[in-house]
Amino acid sequence: MTPSAQPVGAVAEHIERSEGMQITSHIVTTPPRDAATVVLLRDGTEGLEVFLMKRAAQSDVLGGAYVFPGGKVDGADAAAAQALLADAAHHALVPRLGEPDLAADVAAAFYVAAVREAFEECGVQLAAADLFPWVRWITPRQASLMNKRFDTRFFLAAMPSGQDAAHDNHETTASAWMTPREALTRYWAREFDMAPPQIMSLVHLGRHATAASALAEAQTRLPPTIEPAPFDHEGMRVICYPGDERHPVALQAVPGPTRLMFRNRRFEPSSGTLEELLAGW
Repeated sequence: MTPSAQPVGAVAEHIERSEGMQITSHIVTTPPRDAATVVLLRDGTEGLEVFLMKRAAQSDVLGGAYVFPGGKVDGADAAAAQALLADAAHHALVPRLGEPDLAADVAAAFYVAAVREAFEECGVQLAAADLFPWVRWITPRQASLMNKRFDTRFFLAAMPSGQDAAHDNHETTASAWMTPREALTRYWAREFDMAPPQIMSLVHLGRHATAASALAEAQTRLPPTIEPAPFDHEGMRVICYPGDERHPVALQAVPGPTRLMFRNRRFEPSSGTLEELLAGW
């Protein structure tokens, strides 16, 4: 039976809280800010690995959580996008986003921001052509973990040979390469916090044995758009994704569970087991 939703904000005072994250029923009325995230990939001894960094505890966006490199698109990115498009070779990047209504300079700015953030946050030098759109995450108006909304394009990129990735000891305070299985297992063991977009991305990437396999998928399909549909049930935040019976989009967008619940001071699938996150690998 589907849990019945309670009015938004009705359980704000007794929803569970974790040490690193706080669930809120705050309604964000401002439009989402454009942002870009880079999921760096490489092949390790145990298979596909991803690069994760711990955000500084004082950060007002997912402070203390492990994330992929990324940040907001700024004015300088928009200006640089014009220069990027001046080279005809880069025109092919715009259709990769699968957003025909998006102006070319706006689309190009996401690539520019992703390249800039990768360099600023972990010292990795990428080119726009190295980036492959993977998924688009839009923070819902009931933003469960913050009082801001973001419209974020996630890109995959292979870690360039001869370079090293490292946290900057300013915006991020720790970093590591991990297989998706290791990252989810360590999250489950409460070694660190992660937000739902990172959890769901790792669940998806865990289906690939190599970086080449994940990049091949990104190049053969357009990135899905995911705007979660949250509701509260018995003091617990439930976040639904496309394909869930409570989500307005009937078609499942990405593999894995169609909902996560904030219980036991973390986000869990409906079964409350790590095995559900790892299923299908």
